[in-house]
Amino acid sequence: MLDLPTIDPVLTGENIIRLRKQAGLSVHDLQRIFGFNSPQAIYKWQQGKSLPTVDNLFALSRLFGISMNEMLIPVAFLTSK
Repeated sequence: MLDLPTIDPVLTGENIIRLRKQAGLSVHDLQRIFGFNSPQAIYKWQQGKSLPTVDNLFALSRLFGISMNEMLIPVAFLTSK
């Protein structure tokens, strides 16, 4: 059996909001840091409509001083036979 994590995008988005606020950063600050033309990707992450790509997830974890695993919020484990 293999346990596969399931990531909850909404809870992960809430985590991104919490970490961003703890760091004293606005959405527009993140937009500038990432070099995005608009803040839409960040809003989608925060709303749980999408998850950051692996490279953006790594950058966020470095920015907030935590591991990538701490960025993602797992909700369940699926068992594969």
